[in-house]
Amino acid sequence: MLLDADPARAFMPYPAVPVANAPDGPLKGLTFAAKDLFDVAGYPTGAGSPHRLAMSGIKTRTAPTLQRLLDAGARLVGKTITDELAFSLSGKNAHFGTPVNGGAPDRIPGGSSSGSASAVSNGLCDFALGTDTGGSVRGPASHCGLFGLRPTHGRVSLEACHDLAPSFDTGGFFTRDGGTFVRVGEVLLGADPSPLPETPRLLLAEDAFGLLGGDVKAVLTPVVARIETLFGKAAPETVTEDYEPLYWAFRRIQSREAWIVDGPMIERYRPPLGPGVADRFEYSRTVTEEQWRDALRVREAFRATLAALLGRDGMLILPTMPDVAPLLTDSEEALNDYRTRALNLLCLSVLSGLPQVSMPLASRLGAPLGFSILGPAGSDLSLVRLAARIAGARPG
Repeated sequence: MLLDADPARAFMPYPAVPVANAPDGPLKGLTFAAKDLFDVAGYPTGAGSPHRLAMSGIKTRTAPTLQRLLDAGARLVGKTITDELAFSLSGKNAHFGTPVNGGAPDRIPGGSSSGSASAVSNGLCDFALGTDTGGSVRGPASHCGLFGLRPTHGRVSLEACHDLAPSFDTGGFFTRDGGTFVRVGEVLLGADPSPLPETPRLLLAEDAFGLLGGDVKAVLTPVVARIETLFGKAAPETVTEDYEPLYWAFRRIQSREAWIVDGPMIERYRPPLGPGVADRFEYSRTVTEEQWRDALRVREAFRATLAALLGRDGMLILPTMPDVAPLLTDSEEALNDYRTRALNLLCLSVLSGLPQVSMPLASRLGAPLGFSILGPAGSDLSLVRLAARIAGARPG
């Protein structure tokens, strides 16, 4: 860690190794952190696991995505804690601790990019790299009051980054403000291959809002109105008639791929896995090839459905998470229940491979609550710019 102090407990306690950045560029003057899945020359990559850390060795090459930011003038200040093997949404790591949620310190930060969200929400850096497989940028962004991007699958390189489930893994980032969000997005994403118009066709995911409790709907209703003042009345749409097949398709594909990635290490060394993570890997071991192939068919059908709904000009608005972050004192059972509810919302972008941005536009019970926009493949930078525009608009 290259900071003098880490009051949020967001960073891995690695010995400080300076990482060179360009003296000038579009990100000059900005500091950033990187989730400890990305390789950085001079540091190990622990992936939230003492065993992976022991096996890592010191890396001699920096991940291309991270190097791109350094070459643009941004300065790296450290590597951040991730949930164990990136297989969680809580932000609690049984081995390295729980980073502090800067938007609600009595609540979980969300995972698995917990340290990155914590570092930004506590003002320890200007932006941070995370990864999102099942919601690990969007969830922490919502919980900590940040902007967060899950890009089109494959848009941001994950070369030299530890995998969880490669057909779902994406590289995203967090910022506190819309201006920095756009600034980083322009460097990380480049020009959109399929940009949205300045006034996209606005769609409202009625079925997603149907998954929310009344108190949550009440605080998000003014957000919908705020977006409609910019783009016109949203057309109500049904993204899916039934979330259960999508939830299980996501879980089975993710679990099978996670077992391919980390199963050999787990079987060889039998490492003590933290609560929740152990259960998920035990389930991963049991997913059959038939279940996996059925899940792939569900994914392909849903991809076609959502792509057709959006076309080239559609922007879907939907809640990011089912509620504000659970309390740190909530039981593991309560966290697992919340995780299941959250994945019903989060899996839409994951299964479709489409980009989604979470924006810090609401709050409840004194804690942040995000709201999302989702667009066609290749519209990532358009969404980033639209998110900044929405956040800067006068509420009403």
